[in-house]
Amino acid sequence: MKKLLIGALVGGIILFFCQFLSWTVLNWHGNAYQYTPRQDAIMSALSTQIDKDGQYMIPNLPPDATMKDHEAAMKTYAGKPWAVIAYHSSKNINMAPNIFRGLIVDILIIGFFCAIISRMNALNFTAILISALFVGMIVFFNVPYTHHIWFQDADLMGYFWDCLVGWALVGVWLGWLYKV
Repeated sequence: MKKLLIGALVGGIILFFCQFLSWTVLNWHGNAYQYTPRQDAIMSALSTQIDKDGQYMIPNLPPDATMKDHEAAMKTYAGKPWAVIAYHSSKNINMAPNIFRGLIVDILIIGFFCAIISRMNALNFTAILISALFVGMIVFFNVPYTHHIWFQDADLMGYFWDCLVGWALVGVWLGWLYKV
């Protein structure tokens, strides 16, 4: 139990700092949040057209649209511009709660991983490292990649490196901690 708790705490901190670096110093996700000099005009237009917080895919159809409506829309919108907009009516600049929640989640994730590897029969450095890399790739394929298939996210490679590097470092740490 002691190894699990220490492994989760230190491993969670390692994963958290890898994510922190990828979003800040390394800027692996910069492509997803580009600047446009027309941002004031765009925000003004959005605030007059969208009346509640949410994520919007444009163009889209109302929820009660028929299959015939969807088929017609597919023909109408094929080859034309489209957008996904995450709209919020107020910007919260207090990052502390989100940073804290992110750290707690990373510690929990690594705790779950420690619980799994502690039950492995062939527990050694290599097995733990490879298991961590597999989990990192599962994480990558499960959300960022499958989301990218549909929405062509600009920072797919940022997520790939997050998963690969972060989980590799966690694997090295836990491989050392659990050495037999």
